[in-house]
Amino acid sequence: MTTDRQDDVNSDISGLSRRDVLKGGTALGVLAVTGIDSHALAQIGNPSLPAAFRTEIEVSFRVNGDRSSLALDPRSSLLDVLRDQLGLTGAKKGCDHGQCGACTVHVDGRRVASCMTLAVQIDDLDITTIEGLSEGDDLHPMQQAFIDHDALQCGYCTPGQIMAGVACVREEHAGSPQQIREYMSGNLCRCGAYPGIVAAIADAARAMEG
Repeated sequence: MTTDRQDDVNSDISGLSRRDVLKGGTALGVLAVTGIDSHALAQIGNPSLPAAFRTEIEVSFRVNGDRSSLALDPRSSLLDVLRDQLGLTGAKKGCDHGQCGACTVHVDGRRVASCMTLAVQIDDLDITTIEGLSEGDDLHPMQQAFIDHDALQCGYCTPGQIMAGVACVREEHAGSPQQIREYMSGNLCRCGAYPGIVAAIADAARAMEG
């Protein structure tokens, strides 16, 4: 096994440690998979490393109507950027594998699991989080419906449930309790508040479509 001391020796010899090579290789692999253009590729950057191994790119996007421009590690998830860099902690980190829906946000109006979305993929796109759903003190009909139907217990999954519920209605998949359950199946509630969630979405659908 290569030790940290060996890494230091290798770095002295070549100017790059094994850790630097692996880090750069991972970043380049992410870029290749996501199809980032050559201009962005040229920006991957940590000034202390050669150009091919730089690890940040500039990404500009809108979150809840506000423009943000950040230099991001191409391996960063949208969820981590929202929570750790923008202070928008409404989207929750549950499974971190795209299986629970607690991190659901909207990207250009479509619901996504932000823990499975690379932040570099959202360049020049519009992001809506639970913080941007209401208008001032006026709650969105889905938020109000969740309160009216007591569609939560611990509340941890609730922001993701609400964002998915709004998308479910907009996708025209809220025509019946059975349809709501099917199209909300990607959002888990460990407290088992499903009857209230289904009732809240059905109620909000009438208000949103009215």
